[in-house]
Amino acid sequence: MKLNNIKKQAGLTLIEVTLVIAVLLGLISVLFIGVSAYKEGSNRSKCILNISNVQKAVRSYQNLYEKNVGDTLVQATIAGSGKLLETVPTCPSGGTYTWLGTIPAVGTAYLTCDQSSTKNHVPTTTAGW
Repeated sequence: MKLNNIKKQAGLTLIEVTLVIAVLLGLISVLFIGVSAYKEGSNRSKCILNISNVQKAVRSYQNLYEKNVGDTLVQATIAGSGKLLETVPTCPSGGTYTWLGTIPAVGTAYLTCDQSSTKNHVPTTTAGW
């Protein structure tokens, strides 16, 4: 009977461990870049949704109280506790909204975001609004 006294080493060398760590760090950095892009996209979508919701509230107010295009409409009339919008919307990216102040014509948004030019916080179309 022959005994084999050759011991095989278990484990990884220092170079292999360093390579595995480097690959993992590279994958993690790609993940963080993807998450930040995803967050910016979701902020843009939420801002556009806020603009759309305010527009629907403006049209509802116009229909309920039989107002005409160009009539004065202040923010406090439609936004606040117990009103058409329960809370005043805020831009998730830290931008500020500009309220038009009058009931707009169809196709014109009542609310605009100052991030519209830099972060594309603007609806693609306002047709039918």
